[in-house]
Amino acid sequence: MEKQQVKKILSVKNLCVSFTSDEATAQVVNGISFDLLQGETLGIVGESGCGKSVTSLSIMRLLPHPAGEITDGQILFNGENLIQAEVSRMQEIRGNRIAMIFQEPMTALNPVHKIGKQIMEVFRIHRPELKKKEAIQEALEMMQKVGISAPEQRMGEYPHQLSGGMRQRVMIAMALVCKPDILIADEPTTALDVTIQAQILDLISEMQKDLGMSVIFITHDLGVIAEICDRVIVMYAGNIVEKAKVDKIFEQPYHPYTSGLLESIPKLDSVPKQRLRTISGSVPSHSEMPKGCRFHNRCPNQIPECSAKPPELEEIAAEHSVACFNPCG
Repeated sequence: MEKQQVKKILSVKNLCVSFTSDEATAQVVNGISFDLLQGETLGIVGESGCGKSVTSLSIMRLLPHPAGEITDGQILFNGENLIQAEVSRMQEIRGNRIAMIFQEPMTALNPVHKIGKQIMEVFRIHRPELKKKEAIQEALEMMQKVGISAPEQRMGEYPHQLSGGMRQRVMIAMALVCKPDILIADEPTTALDVTIQAQILDLISEMQKDLGMSVIFITHDLGVIAEICDRVIVMYAGNIVEKAKVDKIFEQPYHPYTSGLLESIPKLDSVPKQRLRTISGSVPSHSEMPKGCRFHNRCPNQIPECSAKPPELEEIAAEHSVACFNPCG
C-alpha cells in the first residue's frame, strides 16, 4: 500500500529580502527555501538578527515600507504566489487564512481599545456576514478555549489590566477566531515566565490539533523547538544552515552553529556551577557580511575553503540537509 503524501500548504522558494537605509542596501534574507506541510509544526531557530522574523513578516507581506523589500523568490500558499497578490487579496488572507501572534502582545494590542472591541474587529473584517450577537458568542467561546477566565469580564477590560500571559492568550484567541490554515508564532513566549511559557506552548499544540492547522514557530530557544516542533530550520545571518526532523537535529547536529546552540542549553545532569558553553563572537551586521560562509569567523571547524565561497545546502543524511564544508559528526 502506497504511503499517502502529505500536502504542502506553503512553499517558500529562493526568498531574498533587502532593507535600505540612508547609508546602504543590505540583503537580510539570502535565497532561502522551505516547505510547510499540512498539520505540522515547523520551527525556525537562530540568534537575533538571523532573519527569522523578517521571513515571517515576508510571508504575511508586512515588511516595513519602504525600507524592506522582497527582491526575489516565491511564497506559494496553496499554489498562490503571495508576492504577486494584490493588497486587497492579502487583506483577505492575512488574519483569516494565515494568522500571526507576536512576541510582545502589549505592543501588538491597541492600548486605548477594550479587548472585546479588538477581537470583534477581526470578525468585522473577515466574517462580516455574522450578526453582532453571533460574533460575540464565537469570541467568548474562543476566549474560553484558550483559557481566559471570566471572558465576559475580560471583553470589557483594556490590555494593561491583564497579565502578560493573559494578553498572549488574547492574541492567540484573535489569531484563531477565523480558524486559519497557518499560524505563525513569532517568539510568543519570550516575554513570559517559565510556567506561563509552558502553558502557552501546550495551548498552541492543543489548538493546532483541534483546528488541524499548520504552525511556524519562531524562536531562539532549541529547548522550545524540542517541545512542540516536527521539523526545524536553523538560520544564521539570513541563510538556512541546517534543516531536518527535530529528533535528527538533537541526535546529530551537523552544522557547527547548530551544535553550538545545542551545547548552550542547560542540562539537568550538568556539573553544578559549571559554565555553559557559548558561541564566540556575534551575528555580523548585514552591511558587513564576511565572504564565504557567513559563520566561518565564529566557527571552530573552519577550513580555508570556508572563507573562499559560501557552501550550498545539501542533503547529508535522509531528510537532513546542511550547508557546511566541514560538518560535525
